[in-house]
Amino acid sequence: MMTIPAGAGALDYFPCRYGASRAVFRGPARDLSQPYVAMLGGSSTFGKYVARPFSNLVETALGRPVANLGALNAGPDFYLHDPAALDVAAGAEVAVVQVTGAEALSNPWYSVHARRNDRFLAATPALQALFPGIDLTEIHFTRHLLQVLERSDRQAHAQVVSGLKQTWLARMRLLLARLPRRRLLLWLADAPPPDRAETLDPAPPFIDRPMLEALRTEVSEMIIAPPSPRARAMAALDMCYPETEAAQAACLPGAVAHAEIAQKLIPALERLL
Repeated sequence: MMTIPAGAGALDYFPCRYGASRAVFRGPARDLSQPYVAMLGGSSTFGKYVARPFSNLVETALGRPVANLGALNAGPDFYLHDPAALDVAAGAEVAVVQVTGAEALSNPWYSVHARRNDRFLAATPALQALFPGIDLTEIHFTRHLLQVLERSDRQAHAQVVSGLKQTWLARMRLLLARLPRRRLLLWLADAPPPDRAETLDPAPPFIDRPMLEALRTEVSEMIIAPPSPRARAMAALDMCYPETEAAQAACLPGAVAHAEIAQKLIPALERLL
């Protein structure tokens, strides 16, 4: 069972579940008996280290419930392996889907944990054949795996990246097909989508503009919401986190960035609603 860590300096995220889902979401749980908006994504959508994530700000502005289905380190596989959470998302008037990385998916090369998609579980025979003799026994996270593969053989690593991109597009199409007809893609990286993405950094890994354009006809709107210089400068000051998690917090949007994201989402959602 996934837990949401707490400790000195940690926020209370009011953990909740929806229906039969085994996943833990940020609460309090919303009333889904009335029309609502659903937001899907990873740690940024969850709003880790932020008292009022953009889902809360959008909820206040729209005057209707917003179910925050963001989960720590989640990607498309998280929802495709959780029918109950997917049912909640499908029942919304509008669904907002954060663009997450292509590394956090089970694919032809390796498998990831069903709920903590950043966890590497096992290599496939195809990966073992591509990297013969490589020792992966001490690798537990997808980023570490891909770093090791790139150092081992850049040409073979490029084949892996190509497979990750193809898998990401296929899974995103599967996920979007299960969501309401009105749906938005949300880009939250520090910069706009690059023309070509072949490396882990910047986030989201391996996602570039051509991949997003390939999905444009399958969504109602695409929101590009990189943080302003002010939001980036304020992030270290407007987040609440234990000192031991400072490195993790540095990779996530702060309160000012969440307010900026909400301001971009609100008019788009008002048009769709």
